[in-house]
Amino acid sequence: MKLISIVSPCYNEQDNVEQLYLRTRQTLSLFPQYRYEHIFIDNASTDNTVGILRELAAKDANVKIIVNARNFGHLRSPQHAILCAEGDAVAMLLSDLQDPPELIGEMIQEWELGTPIIVGIKNTSEENGLMYRVRSLYYRTVARLTNVSVFEHYTGFGLYDRKVIDILRTRFRDPYPYFRGMIAEIGLPHKVVYYNQKRRQRGITKNNFYTLYDLAMLGITNLSKVPLRLVTFTGFIFALLSALIGTGYLLAKILFWNHFNIGIAPVVVGLFFFGSVQLVALGVIGEYVGSIHTMVQNRPLVIEKERINFKETLQR
Repeated sequence: MKLISIVSPCYNEQDNVEQLYLRTRQTLSLFPQYRYEHIFIDNASTDNTVGILRELAAKDANVKIIVNARNFGHLRSPQHAILCAEGDAVAMLLSDLQDPPELIGEMIQEWELGTPIIVGIKNTSEENGLMYRVRSLYYRTVARLTNVSVFEHYTGFGLYDRKVIDILRTRFRDPYPYFRGMIAEIGLPHKVVYYNQKRRQRGITKNNFYTLYDLAMLGITNLSKVPLRLVTFTGFIFALLSALIGTGYLLAKILFWNHFNIGIAPVVVGLFFFGSVQLVALGVIGEYVGSIHTMVQNRPLVIEKERINFKETLQR
């Protein structure tokens, strides 16, 4: 019997993990021809999430738990669990219940037809309308900056064949992985399953301005070098403009020596303007340097504190 792996990263989701487990189990019960494992990777929760997961694992051997030694962030932790999954197909399903577990069934049916990548795309959302439009603008911007076909409104929710997971394990060695970009970069045939993303009913979101900004910058720096080229191009443009403006002022002063007064205002405005351009350029370059710094460190995705219901007891 083939094995289906469900990976659910969680952090302070005590109000959701049991409901997630029950709905996922109900969905997988419709496919008795498969075995399944539900891997919860806990990112050092400070509430009772791990306690609830322990109770579920004690009752059901299909539930497997990885407890991280500390919070390793919302990118590294899920990637580690995906690489630990042993299924012939591996599904990513977040623990906040905004993505419907029941959709896994439709993804399995599509996988049975031979599709290696099935991605869940939210074509509607119950989140704030302004935020949804900002996300749409971001995805379109990234699409213009790269020649990789990116998925709009894709959070990682989906089902992936074993060969996709093997590619992630052997070809991508990024210590700070951008999973969405990796799936787009692989480029194997895919199927899109659309759904309406529900509003979070229990608990609070772990996303804030910094995590969203970090994810946005990571998506750009991982998929495109266009911003770096724009910095260089902008430098040439402003150097040319400065030369033309300087020449114009010089000619005006020569022709109207007694009447033309430059004044201090253009100098001050120009200094602030070019200073701002330089800071933006340094910021763009800094993002890429930061990515290089992270890559060079080559740190492990996570350090595990404990495993439950796995055959092996030590971290891979």
